[in-house]
Amino acid sequence: MRSPEEFTTVYYDGLCRVCSREIDHYRTLSASRPLRFLDITAPEFSAEAEGVDPVQVHKYMHVKRADGSLSLGVDAFIEIWSSLPRYQWAARLARKGAVRFGLDAFYNVFVKVRPYLPRKKADCAASPYCDVKS
Repeated sequence: MRSPEEFTTVYYDGLCRVCSREIDHYRTLSASRPLRFLDITAPEFSAEAEGVDPVQVHKYMHVKRADGSLSLGVDAFIEIWSSLPRYQWAARLARKGAVRFGLDAFYNVFVKVRPYLPRKKADCAASPYCDVKS
C-alpha cells in the first residue's frame, strides 16, 4: 500500500453537487500519477492534519503534490489534468495566457457563486456554506 506522500491529493467539497460530479468523473479515469481524493466535508477530515488552511480549503480547490507543495484554484485543476492522460491537452491549453486569463475569471465567479449552489442532502455541519440561504 502506498503512503499519502506518494499521491497527488485532491481536496474537494463532497457536499457540492457540481464539485462531486466532476471529482466522480476524474475517479473513473486512469492517472499517470496516483490521485487521492479527500472530501473536506467528511467528519474525519482534518485540515490541520493535512497541512492545509481550514478556511482556504473550503473556499478554493486545493491539490497537494507528492512533494507537499500546494496548488490552488485553476492551478489545482491544471495539476489534476496533468495527472490524467486524457486531459493533458487541457492542462497544456490552460497554461496559455488568454485561456488562463479566462479560466481564472470563470473560477473567481464560481468561487463567489458556489455557496449558493444546491447542496447534497446530508448533514453538512462540516461545511461553512451550510448556513448560506439560496
